[in-house]
Amino acid sequence: MMRLKARSLMVNLGARRALDRIDLSLEPGRLTVIIGPNGAGKTTLLRSLAGLAEPAQGDVSLDDMSLAKMRASERARSIAYLPQGGSVAWPLPVASVVALGRLPHGETPDGLSNAGREAVAVALQSVGLQGFAHRPATALSGGERARVLLARALATQAPVLLVDEPVAALDPRHQLVVLDVLKARARAGATVVAIMHDLTLAARFADDIVLLNQGKIAAFGPPETVLTEARLAEIFGIRARVLGQTGGLVVVAESPLPDA
Repeated sequence: MMRLKARSLMVNLGARRALDRIDLSLEPGRLTVIIGPNGAGKTTLLRSLAGLAEPAQGDVSLDDMSLAKMRASERARSIAYLPQGGSVAWPLPVASVVALGRLPHGETPDGLSNAGREAVAVALQSVGLQGFAHRPATALSGGERARVLLARALATQAPVLLVDEPVAALDPRHQLVVLDVLKARARAGATVVAIMHDLTLAARFADDIVLLNQGKIAAFGPPETVLTEARLAEIFGIRARVLGQTGGLVVVAESPLPDA
């Protein structure tokens, strides 16, 4: 499996510095969660790790190969990227939408290899949609469509999986289902990176947390070292309690702090 690295990464969005001197090494076999307040640069960082944002300085590499030097087809097979709020515009069957994840392998929904058919079936089962294969994707609920799009990314079977707010549209049960899927993908050896806003879910499922603030890494490491009450006050502007429980940390947000 593959290690994803950012070195001295800077990204500008217009006149604004969105990312500022980011150094980050993301290891295979681990689920890394990116957190931070609105406007911190989370989506820009994820897009940069996918090779979709042009750096003003620095580089992103996959096993020491710069993404900028990789062929687009090779990068698409190596990195599966699921953006926030993806949509399905055409009433394709769910299985056909998921099969689009095989395009980087030169396969189409009506021209799948045996390996491709198995990848689609496994992806559908992973997200709990194995009974939805023939339904039009546009007829599903928002949460179901979100799981279809995750299944499409999983069907690529890329060694790196990057997902932006994968549980935002889901009910509590399916949030846990999806996070179990991401954790299992990491345990199978993939490098998995997800943006999340729910700090307790992040604390429970993440192996490592990247805390971004104003385009810079404020902290990086295991949840218990990153999610401190002092940091939550400083970065998020909230008074919170961080409690150690059997299943991991629980973050209880109590009140907003007054503006400085």
